[in-house]
Amino acid sequence: MMDGILNINKPRGITSHDVILQVRRIFRMKKVGHTGTLDPEATGVLITCLGKATKAVRFLTNHDKEYEGVMVLGVSTDTQDSSGRILREVDKLHVSEAEIMEAANRFQGEIEQIPPMVSAVHHQGRRLYQLARQGKVVERTPRKVKISFKILKVELPRVRFSIVCSKGTYVRTICADMGEALGCGAHQAELTRIRSGPFHIKHSVSLEQLREAPHPENFLSACEPYMHK
Repeated sequence: MMDGILNINKPRGITSHDVILQVRRIFRMKKVGHTGTLDPEATGVLITCLGKATKAVRFLTNHDKEYEGVMVLGVSTDTQDSSGRILREVDKLHVSEAEIMEAANRFQGEIEQIPPMVSAVHHQGRRLYQLARQGKVVERTPRKVKISFKILKVELPRVRFSIVCSKGTYVRTICADMGEALGCGAHQAELTRIRSGPFHIKHSVSLEQLREAPHPENFLSACEPYMHK
């Protein structure tokens, strides 16, 4: 059995579990796990642990994460991202770049965030997304998260941003809350995880590279340095 950590660049359009299934097939082993789910439409760093390295998952999950993404102002959806049903759409935006920058300043440091209904958070033994599929909406307890939020480029209605955040942060909720703060609504249109703890996208490997490599085990990193962090 091969043990180690893979820094995988997840493509858009598949789930994190799909990635795990592909890694199992490539390495012909069952003991594979990841350290933090990415939504199907999101891309970027998905840390995957094989064999004995799965013992490091609980340590690696707690690392902060860095993302770059795009929000679209003026359109709100029921999932807070582009995969959802449109709930509200404004005819014309009346938002300045200065107002966007000012709103972004409210999302700094420790804040409270309500998890979206379309999430894996548990409620009375069931996942919220399972309830959402049945058309149910339940009260959720706000969570404290730490974030550093920065606007990179404004090309209305699109706003490119970067964010460094603690475990359990929902970036699409930040986008939706930004839209509410600006009075126009918003949703997350694109998201890429740039970094998870010490693992950066610059050093990631694609699933295609793994499939084509004669020795995919060469992409594995040792797990020992991360076992007790």
